[in-house]
Amino acid sequence: MLMFLLMLFPASAFAASAASSPVGENLLWLALILMSARLFAPLAQRIGFPAVLGELLLGVALGNMALLGITFFGTIAHDPIIAFIAELGVIVLLLQIGLETKLKDLVAVGPRAFGVGVIGIIMPFLLGAWVIGPWLMPGKDINAYLFLGATLSATSVGITGRVFRDMGKLDLPAARIVLGAAVIDDVLGLVILAVVSSLVLVGSVSTGVVSLILVKAVLFLGGSIGIGRLIAPWTSQSLARLDAGPSMLFAQVLSTALALSWLAHVMGLAPIIGAFAAGLLFEPVFLHRFDRPTIVREIEPLLPMDSPAGAPSLESGLVGRLRAILAKHTGHQHEHLIEPIGYFFVPVFFVLTGMQVDLQTLADPSVLIIGLGLTAAAVVGKLVAGLAAGREAGGWLVGWGMVPRGEVGLIFAMTGRQLGVINEAMFSIIVIMVILTTLITPPVLSYLLKSRRS
Repeated sequence: MLMFLLMLFPASAFAASAASSPVGENLLWLALILMSARLFAPLAQRIGFPAVLGELLLGVALGNMALLGITFFGTIAHDPIIAFIAELGVIVLLLQIGLETKLKDLVAVGPRAFGVGVIGIIMPFLLGAWVIGPWLMPGKDINAYLFLGATLSATSVGITGRVFRDMGKLDLPAARIVLGAAVIDDVLGLVILAVVSSLVLVGSVSTGVVSLILVKAVLFLGGSIGIGRLIAPWTSQSLARLDAGPSMLFAQVLSTALALSWLAHVMGLAPIIGAFAAGLLFEPVFLHRFDRPTIVREIEPLLPMDSPAGAPSLESGLVGRLRAILAKHTGHQHEHLIEPIGYFFVPVFFVLTGMQVDLQTLADPSVLIIGLGLTAAAVVGKLVAGLAAGREAGGWLVGWGMVPRGEVGLIFAMTGRQLGVINEAMFSIIVIMVILTTLITPPVLSYLLKSRRS
């Protein structure tokens, strides 16, 4: 309905409104994105696809309305305010995933996640730089092939994480392996990007730059999670003395996520790694947060009236009841606080990701064929990496979970274009690969998860 009204809205009046107040225009875009996303997501679910695919396809539709002569939506994809809100969306999403992930479970799959992450970087890079690139696009400079390989090595965990979360499968070993491997992927991907960029700019690789990236990544992850988990209970208790209500806990969790996202960005890492690390800090149960009258009220019916104190059966019942109450009042308290803002920010990220898709790149048959070949290599490289997870953990699930390139692949490709290594034709081919890996992963993951359940 909102889209229909926009189509009827006079273009001149719309342009005048946008010129007088860009903030007003953004309010309209957000209203369009949020309501349309809420409509598209359940439609996708009704036909058996995950909600995120509906949001991605909505973005594709809005981003290509110009092909039908409708230009109302042309400025959304390039609006810096909308882009910032979308970035907040993926940060909130990774914060939610971190809050629902137990660090001990993540550590338990650490060796397999490391293997998946390393192979998931090396295999696609080799396929892109030394096999598919020279075979499908002969005659290019070696630096172009190296950037092509770097682009194939990227992983966008936001899409995969959203599918696992929407289907309530974050507790699966496969989900934990994908999350752990994605962190490793990001670090090693930055190393590859730094090495390839250095080769293009100065013709040699600086060992100091590579070592610095690795050191900063280890220091950030070890420091933020290790030190953070030590001080988070203390800071939470101190803040609770000022205000024990949910508003203070909400502010603490969200501000920690934003601060660690900023710190990750400053250290050259992806901000979403900081948000994910922040979520892991609040796993411990903070008993001081709970409303004492509520606990007393629920315990009171179990208190002994005439029974002797310390009766074993009664004591056992009290302990069990207390544990149940604490679980109910703790469990997902942090996630429930963050959930409402996720409804606002997260769909913006996925709709905007879909809007980056330019369907005109599919018009040239030769470019499309090469793009399909590159997509096949991108998928195969990550599926091979999934084998390192082991069959019992769900190697196919892990492999497909690593497939989407999303905005990360585009960032790598844009870096190559800025350096003059990747031309427009090759960039279009990479865009096709990003489009396909982004769009095919949610339905495939959904199918695999449903098959596993049945």
